[in-house]
Amino acid sequence: MRQLVLIAHNLRSVHNVGSLLRTADGLGLDRVYLTGYTPYPPADGDKRLPHLARKIDKQMAKTALGAEKSVDWRQADDIEPIILELKAEGYTVAALEQAAGSTKLAEYQAPDKLALVVGREVEGLESEVLMLCDLVLEIPMLGQKESFNVAQAAAMALHHFRFT
Repeated sequence: MRQLVLIAHNLRSVHNVGSLLRTADGLGLDRVYLTGYTPYPPADGDKRLPHLARKIDKQMAKTALGAEKSVDWRQADDIEPIILELKAEGYTVAALEQAAGSTKLAEYQAPDKLALVVGREVEGLESEVLMLCDLVLEIPMLGQKESFNVAQAAAMALHHFRFT
């Protein structure tokens, strides 16, 4: 079975993070990294103020439905060491983003080890992050809107990788 890792970088929405964790559980992802300012569930050694950690946990539980406890997730402030570590482990690192030179998701045949990077909904992933990735994948839009919600887009891509 293909090894899949998700990196959620600089997301603001606690509900989107909960949805991503639930998707990761449902599709059997190996690991999820929550990087940058992405909210994360309570953890041992948590440096956040306890009342903030509890508030985030309560909000995240609404969409994660327990996946925050069943998924192997890790938090890191800096995404670069995570990407470099994954590459050293043999992962191909793909950004899910609308960008020049991107590859359409349906045309991409994923390797045995793939890490998918998703980021900010409006601004997209930072150029520095895109440069660290091996390729950029895009989900074509057919309607009037320019993008999908980050949790929906990640679910589409991860489902594609799991079952093709």
